[in-house]
Amino acid sequence: MILPILAYGSPALRAKSLEIDKNYPNLSDIITNLSDTMQASNGIGIAAPQLGLNIRIFLVDSSSLENVKPKNFKKIFINPTIEKEWDTPWPFEEGCLSIPNIRENVSRNAKIKISYFDENFNSYSETFDGMIARIIQHEYDHLEGVLFTDRINPLKRQFLKKRLDNISKGIVDVNYKMKFPKR
Repeated sequence: MILPILAYGSPALRAKSLEIDKNYPNLSDIITNLSDTMQASNGIGIAAPQLGLNIRIFLVDSSSLENVKPKNFKKIFINPTIEKEWDTPWPFEEGCLSIPNIRENVSRNAKIKISYFDENFNSYSETFDGMIARIIQHEYDHLEGVLFTDRINPLKRQFLKKRLDNISKGIVDVNYKMKFPKR
């Protein structure tokens, strides 16, 4: 089911998410809703907090990106922990479904090691690099209550203040469902 994505300013986007276990109610429906919502909004990643769920799950799907290895990378991360980040940080223009129409350079480490569970609660510890590592780091930040705008230069963030305020007020043009903070 396609659900509305929480907009910038929603308190749920600032909460640290909680771990779940394999008996979490409606887990397969939650994963389907995350996937359907991400696809309907043309996203390459989505985290449960963006749908108002305070649980540690995110999805990554790079199939719409060119020149990303591995090609068509699609994975579910449950209860992830980034164990290590390393290599030369590199800037890249990021955006976010919760912060539409704003893109800014964010510097992130090129490689990460992450442990997580898949949808069947099989355990993994893997290393990723490049664009996949970046997408994972961005979505992982959502589970920690961190937005990409927290990682940009404070002066640039100040220049974006009015646009960010407008998003939180619902003054934004998007082609997918959004839910704005109550005023």
